[in-house]
Amino acid sequence: MKKKMIILMLTFISLFTLTACTNNKSALAFKEEYESLNGKENAAGKKHRTLNISKDNPYEKISQESVIKKLENKDTFYLYVGDSLCPWCRSVLEKSIEVAKNKKIDKIYYIDIWDDEGNEILRDKYELKDGKATKVSDGKDTYKKLLKAFDKVLSDYTLTDEDGNKVEVGEKRIYAPNFFYIKNGKVIKMVEGISDKQKDSREELTDEILADEEKIFSKFFSN
Repeated sequence: MKKKMIILMLTFISLFTLTACTNNKSALAFKEEYESLNGKENAAGKKHRTLNISKDNPYEKISQESVIKKLENKDTFYLYVGDSLCPWCRSVLEKSIEVAKNKKIDKIYYIDIWDDEGNEILRDKYELKDGKATKVSDGKDTYKKLLKAFDKVLSDYTLTDEDGNKVEVGEKRIYAPNFFYIKNGKVIKMVEGISDKQKDSREELTDEILADEEKIFSKFFSN
C-alpha cells in the first residue's frame, strides 16, 4: 500500500512538473515574441513600443484549428487575437497580464493575425477600389468559423476612404487586439482593452489611460 502511495505521489509530481515546464516555455515564447521588437522600427519607419513582459505571463500560443476544436468541445477559456506588430496590442498587453495575474487567470490562449512581414495569415483582406470594398485575399477557413462563432460580439467591418468616409465591407471583423471569454463553447464577452482616452496607438500611456485599461480588464476577467 505504501509503495502504491509513493508511486502515485511521484506520478503526480511528474505531471505537475511537466505542466509547469510547458506553461513556462509558452510564457517565455510569448515574452520573446513581443520583446524582440522593442525599440525597432516597422516598415513605415515607426518605432515599436518597448514592453516588459513577465516571465510567468499567462499567454500560450494555440493553432487556429485548436481554437475551433475547443469551441466544438464546448470548452471554457480565454482567447486573445492580436499580433506583436500591432501597436494597439502593444498598448494593452502589460496591463492585461497584470490584471489577469491578480484575478488568478493562469492561461490565455492567443493566435496571431500577421506573419513576420505583416501579411494576413488569418483574416480576409479587403481594399477600396473605385470607392467599393473589394476582397483581395481570402482568410483561412478557420477565420470564417470564428466569425460565425463570435458573431454576436463582433463589430461590422468598414474601410475608410481618402475623404474619411466609412465604406461597409459586408461582414463582421475580428480586430486586434480582441480578447474573448468563451464559456462552454459559447462566446460570452469581448473587449479590446483600449482606453477611450488613448487617441494614438503610439502615444505615452498616462496614468489615466492605464487606470482605464485596468478597469476594462478587471471587469473582463471577473467571471
